[in-house]
Amino acid sequence: MIAFLAVMIFLIGYQFVLKKYGPPPQQPQQQQQQPPAAQQAATPVPTTPPPAPAATAAKGKEKRKQKEAAAPAVATKQAAAEAETVIENDLYKITFSNRGGQVKSWILKKYDDDKRQPLDLVHQAAAQQFGYPLSLWTYDENLRKKLASALYVVNDTGAGSSPRTITFEYSDADTTVRKAFTFDNTYIVKVDTEVTQNGAVVQALPAWPSGIGGETIAASYAAQSVDYAPLHPGKKWWGGTKEVERVAAKNVSGGSTIREPFFWGGMADQYFAAIFLPNDPSADSMVTLSNELTLPKNADKPDPNDVMKVAVLGAAVGNTSGHTQARLFAGPKDIRILDEIRATPVAGLNENPNLGSLVDLGTFAIFVRPLFAWLRWTEAHVHNWGWAIIVVTIVINIALLPLRLSSMKSALKTAKIQPLMQNIKDKYKKYDMRDPRKQQMNQEIAALMKEHGVNPAGGCLPMLIQLPFLWAFYSMLGSTIELRHAHWFYIHDLAAPDPHYILPIFIVITGFIVQRMTPQGGMDPQQQKMMNLMMPLMLGFISMNLSSGLCLYWVVGNLVAMLLQVFLNNSDLGRQQRELAAKRARKQALKA
Repeated sequence: MIAFLAVMIFLIGYQFVLKKYGPPPQQPQQQQQQPPAAQQAATPVPTTPPPAPAATAAKGKEKRKQKEAAAPAVATKQAAAEAETVIENDLYKITFSNRGGQVKSWILKKYDDDKRQPLDLVHQAAAQQFGYPLSLWTYDENLRKKLASALYVVNDTGAGSSPRTITFEYSDADTTVRKAFTFDNTYIVKVDTEVTQNGAVVQALPAWPSGIGGETIAASYAAQSVDYAPLHPGKKWWGGTKEVERVAAKNVSGGSTIREPFFWGGMADQYFAAIFLPNDPSADSMVTLSNELTLPKNADKPDPNDVMKVAVLGAAVGNTSGHTQARLFAGPKDIRILDEIRATPVAGLNENPNLGSLVDLGTFAIFVRPLFAWLRWTEAHVHNWGWAIIVVTIVINIALLPLRLSSMKSALKTAKIQPLMQNIKDKYKKYDMRDPRKQQMNQEIAALMKEHGVNPAGGCLPMLIQLPFLWAFYSMLGSTIELRHAHWFYIHDLAAPDPHYILPIFIVITGFIVQRMTPQGGMDPQQQKMMNLMMPLMLGFISMNLSSGLCLYWVVGNLVAMLLQVFLNNSDLGRQQRELAAKRARKQALKA
């Protein structure tokens, strides 16, 4: 607890010093430029020679034959029919189509969707309209469509082993395309693509254009963002470095180019991500993609008159030279997995960040990571995330018992001097609030509290100490994929709101009981009655849209507080508070 308080004091003091003496915050530089239209190579228009005699015509025909023989023939490479190739290991099952050389299905074997079916990272409805994963995005829309519809010749090497490489090749009279993807036993895929048109290299970017599939709740789409880690991070308001830029769905502009060099970039939703890690971070750019998809509100009973519109984000990442070599992470935002995946080092820079920061743990990430490590360790022993939350909550509340005791002592001291404070207020009540003599009242009250050792913030300290834990639980339960679809009794997803509102109701009931059990000698009785009713109702209303895991933490915390309060109320300190409260009540009755 001493270490915890020291950290809090340091952070608050550090913020104050920087705010007063430090340089003003700098806004992160994010340049989004719209690229010029793709240049089309001009084809010379042949001219018709004037009529000539038969001898001249024969001579010209012979020259044309010699010229055609000297010119290299353009080899075409196209498949005769559409076919599929399946890549499968313990983590996923990926189905490629040679039409476009793109992914039609990307099943994650260890995760399920909202309907408890194997989760497909490909959003089928969106992909049919906006493109499938690992298609090629070009600034020329006609070429983009051509690359997505062409039938590629497939070369599959290393089938049945790891690593395994699948290559797609296509060429016609003016366009040549090569796409190669290498798979191993991880969520990482090596990507190598190149496109030429009329002999010139075309900037064609490997893309994940149509969001993440498997999620049917509207809130899942709201959590989408385009994330990237710039080579030169900006400054946060508190003076640290901002390692990740997160562009929310409402701010993503479709077809805009981010030319700021970055270690990694792509699109992500609440629990899954498709992130490109360029082999040459200083030379790659990213095109942000955003489209609007119309979906029925009830997927089980679709009604064309009852629909919703959701944003579907995507990203295309590639080298500005046209030849792209990169790695693609497509999978769960599991912190343990992401921490092991590092960006390609850049000459002159001492860091190559991992993907761990892809999980947004909020401002209090310094508390969230150790708290989650503790929760994960507990779950490994009790084998249930709900029970793990309960155990951790009990330990936290027991650890905060000394602070609760200190709060009671502070409230008792405040109650003892309450009559003296009221006398001082009565002495100055005839003066207007703007009267300088009102300042004397505040000075006398402060001197009285100092004389009796009363700390004005003593009663608030336990609440302030608990807030970081509450915020940490909120960030953790909303971001860590381990709690997604975690079961506990009637709850089937601890990361989602309670479907039956049982836990929010218990928050109101237990909160009301805790308020009634806690002596508040220094508070006006009418104010105390209002707080006893309004505070639990407000917290219950807020908790209706919070995750079930957070509500469980809240309810268990209130239950533990009730037990601890019974113990404190039966102590000498508790008896003194009750006697003082009864004495004040008798005085109020006599005045009435």
